[in-house]
Amino acid sequence: MSGSSSALTGTAEFAAQIAAELSEAVRGIDPLQAEAFAEALDGAANVFTAGAGRSGMMGKALAMRLMHAGCSAHVVGETSTPGIGPGDLLVIASGSGETRTLVPIAEKARELGADVAVVTLKPDSTLARLATLFVRLPGASKSRENDDYATIQPMGSLFEQTLLLFCDASVLRLMQRRGLDTNRMYGKHANLE
Repeated sequence: MSGSSSALTGTAEFAAQIAAELSEAVRGIDPLQAEAFAEALDGAANVFTAGAGRSGMMGKALAMRLMHAGCSAHVVGETSTPGIGPGDLLVIASGSGETRTLVPIAEKARELGADVAVVTLKPDSTLARLATLFVRLPGASKSRENDDYATIQPMGSLFEQTLLLFCDASVLRLMQRRGLDTNRMYGKHANLE
């Protein structure tokens, strides 16, 4: 895939190139890692999500969809987030796998007996080593150091977009495992809007 955008001449062409990059990225997700992640979501008493910046936003999107699916799901750092413990799962999203604010969160979760799932570009990272399971997403890091993955997009955009697609696909797999459909999930949608 080319990392050059000089041949593209309009917003619609950029959108088409981004879609092509995403299509290529999701084909590179390991099916066994993906299925283990879906099983961990399905088996957790409570799911907690954590991430920094845009990766954190994708984690919040996952927590919301899990709640719609009837899971007990929480975002680390929110005022209503309960304690974590055995039987719970902490999902951390970090392209680099080295986000300094997330490492102590992973360590604490493991210390308290929770499982930790890390979704990252770097399977040899600190966070991946702390995890009980990890999923490697293909893509380019925001710093582009030691990367050979080409993208026209800035910084970590491709990772964050692939992360959102992966999380949505994981929720679809969870729905399938639990016999859920969108009509049943809509009953959990916010109604104070």
